[in-house]
This record gives sequence, structure tokens and C-alpha cells, in this order.
Amino acid sequence: MKLKQRMVVLCAVLLLLGLAKIFLLDGGEGSAASRRDVRAFRKMEASLSLPRGARLTHTLQSPWEIASQWVGPREVYPEETPELAAVLTAMSTARIERADVGYKGTQLKALLVLDGGQKVVFKPKRYNRDYVVEGEPYAGYDRHNAEVAAFHLDRILGFRRAPLVVGRHVNLRTEIKPVATDQLLSTFLSQGNNTCFYGKCYYCRETEPACAEGEVMEGSVTLWLPDVWPLQKHRHPWGRTYREGKLARWEYDESYCDAVKKMPPYDAGPRLLDVIDTAVFDYLIGNADRHHYESFQDDGGASMLILLDNAKSFGNAALDERSILAPLYQCCMIRVSTWNRLNFLKGGALSSAMRQALAFDPIHPVLAEPHLAALDRRLSGVIATVKQCVEAQGPDNTLIEDRMNLPHP
Repeated sequence: MKLKQRMVVLCAVLLLLGLAKIFLLDGGEGSAASRRDVRAFRKMEASLSLPRGARLTHTLQSPWEIASQWVGPREVYPEETPELAAVLTAMSTARIERADVGYKGTQLKALLVLDGGQKVVFKPKRYNRDYVVEGEPYAGYDRHNAEVAAFHLDRILGFRRAPLVVGRHVNLRTEIKPVATDQLLSTFLSQGNNTCFYGKCYYCRETEPACAEGEVMEGSVTLWLPDVWPLQKHRHPWGRTYREGKLARWEYDESYCDAVKKMPPYDAGPRLLDVIDTAVFDYLIGNADRHHYESFQDDGGASMLILLDNAKSFGNAALDERSILAPLYQCCMIRVSTWNRLNFLKGGALSSAMRQALAFDPIHPVLAEPHLAALDRRLSGVIATVKQCVEAQGPDNTLIEDRMNLPHP
């Protein structure tokens, strides 16, 4: 081939690559990767609505066995989960065999064992839906409804890294007290006609109990991950100091991401992109409290960043805490698949999808309307941030193709 012909072919290839990036930036469907993302998005849309009261009818396995088999190195549940509604229904209705104080932590929770031996974490209602948590973006008690909403946002974003969560009403007199440990029972008290408990945790106080309405308490139930997948805790590289007047390095060093990229497990593998996905997730829900995170043990950096403990979210719909996005705007990179999904959800599609997903839950309405509107507003902010990165350094350095698929063991 002559030099002139080679140059023409090269120019044509570069033009096609440029057009493919334009498709990506506009949320188009031009590339094979984009078409794959479109198919995944359509599957998610079709599975959003979950029937109430679903039961397993086609298998002898328990809901807990099915959910346990879903877990893999890069997902808590697979893309297609026809049994999801039945598993969530079981979580919200199964008989409680045992109740104890929650595992160690700063916030009130109870550890329940459901019929069949399945452990779940129960977080009690603390606020009404329209309550606004003032102060720092990480202020206030845990919000049980935030755990429910965050799980469904994880479904909508296609991350599939959050443990299963559903709302539940429990009768403290008939369901909890008869099976409670002495340690948990010792924290029960009454305020007027309401039964309350304050549990055991770092910030748990007898003067600040969670109270039922009469004897019935609303809360969220989070499915315990299988014991065969032990967790490993990591300090989040963009964690806050929680000390007045003392900034973390990322809060004053705009080149901080360059330093992170040199540290394992962020110097190779999917972990840094997971951190950036999580920053997008946390910004959308208003969670500024992810000071640590968990992955699976002995993963060599290949495990997903698991989206645990999302209850410090949806506290103030009017507050868009931009610092949560620091991993995104300091590293200026994001997965192509995440970018495509965000574009599919703009123009009000995100809040619409959330309304549809949350309509199934036993504690519906899960979110007040201002929080749903905030999701759309914050999504626009994320998209604008990515576009600023593209303008500054080009699409090739910003939109990263990463589709690691690890087989289940």
C-alpha cells in the first residue's frame, strides 16, 4: 500500500475513533461497548418493579441459599435475579429466631437471626421522611430508609455491589423481646406508650433510644454476606479527618490522586475505578461518611469495593456536598460503562427509576420527593464534572474501558 493510501486509512481510523468517543460523550449507542451497556440498561429497567409478597415456587432451595450463591468477587447479586423479590419478601417477613445487640460500630443497630439461620442487620427508624439533618454532611443518626434507597440505586446504576436491603416492621413485644439476648433486653425502656431500645454501640445512650410507635418499629433489614466471603477493611484514601481545623491531604492537595495511583491496591487492577464509582454513588445519595470501606479478603486488589453502611445518606436534599466527588474530579477518570449508565439516567430518568424500584418496599414511601429531585440535580453535576475532565485532558484519558469479569469460585 502506498504511503498516501496508508495515510488515508489512518485518518479514517482516527475519525472513526473520534466519532466513537463522541457517541460516548453524548450517551450514544455507536460502539459495541455502548450497545452492550444499552442492553444491560434495558434489562435493569425491565426488572425494576418487584411484586409484593413474592414466594419461591420453582426450587427447593431457601431464599438464603439462593442469595448466598449469587455472591462473587465482583458482584453481590447478578444482573438477572428473578428470585430477588422473593428473597426481599422473606427478609421482611421471616420469623425472627434470635435478636442481639449489633456488631461493633458507632450507630444503633440490632443483629437478628431469621428462620433458617440467616443473619440480618436491623436499623431502626430515627427520623420522619421529611426531616432535614442540619450541620456537617455526615451529621445525625443513621437513616434506615437511606439503606433501602441506596440498595435500589445500586441496582439502577448497575454496580451490584451493595448487600440486599428491605424495609420491615417488627413488633418489639411479640417478635423481638421473646427471642432477645439479656444484653439487648437490658437496653429496652418505655417512653409514654412507646417501646424503645438503645442497644450497644459507641454513640448509643440511654437518653437517646430509638422508639417504636406503640410496639411496632419500622426499620431496614440488611442481608448478612455469606461467611465464605470474609471481609477486609480498608481506610478510604479520600477519608475525612473528622477533626475541626484539620484537613486531610486530599482536601488541600489537588495532585493527591497521583500519589494514590502509586499505592497498592490503587496502582493496578480495578480498585481505583471502584473508588471513583463509589464517589459518584455517594454524591448522589449525599453520603460524606465513607471513611473506610470493605472488600473481600485475600483478593489481591481484584475484589469489588463493597457498598456497605449507606445509612448516613439522604439527610439534606438541599445540600450537594461536592467534596464527595473528589476522587472523580482529582483523578479525572471514570469507567465507560458507568459513564454510559449515567447518561441513560439523565433528564429525570434516575428519579423515575427510583420511584419505580421503591414502590415495592414494605416501608413505602421510602424517600420524600425533595430527595428524589436531588438525585436528578446531583446527576447533572456528576455529568458536568466528567465533561470538564474531558475538556481538560481529552476523552481517551478520562473514559476508561474496564470490564473485569471474574468467574465465581
